[in-house]
Amino acid sequence: MTRIRLFLALLALPATAGCRHVRFEDSVFSKPEVHYRIGELPEHWHRVFVEGNDLAFSERDTGRAISINSTCEGHDDPPLEVLTRHLLMGFTERQELSQQLIALDGREALRSRYTAKMDGVPVELELVVLKKDGCVFDFTYVAPPAQAQARMPDFDGLLAGFHVERDR
Repeated sequence: MTRIRLFLALLALPATAGCRHVRFEDSVFSKPEVHYRIGELPEHWHRVFVEGNDLAFSERDTGRAISINSTCEGHDDPPLEVLTRHLLMGFTERQELSQQLIALDGREALRSRYTAKMDGVPVELELVVLKKDGCVFDFTYVAPPAQAQARMPDFDGLLAGFHVERDR
């Protein structure tokens, strides 16, 4: 458990507000290229700042984390399977447990579950990738082994509330 907390602590960086002109208010994330809403997370999730992600949340002292990112330029048009493999970069001993197409904000998305290791630390991963309105969206839920299910409803709620907003 301590290694997972260390892993999450290494990811957390000071806020860089103002550098990218981003906002997160009332469950809506906004940056120049895109605006989207996410489902609300329970209070035990705390926002953290992780380089390369639009939003990230951690649950203190559990090793669980959720991150969301959008890329609207320079991604070509790769298949959902390729986008999922990109999310797995840096993880070793990856083992796919399940993969299925789901509906997300009126589009087809790919949801995958893996076990893997990051720097030798075992983790469970729930990954969702979506292409919509010229953007790629990815959602990642990381938890210590055998502990992912405890907060999977939180991740599912975040996904259920996801919606790309038109020009705000």
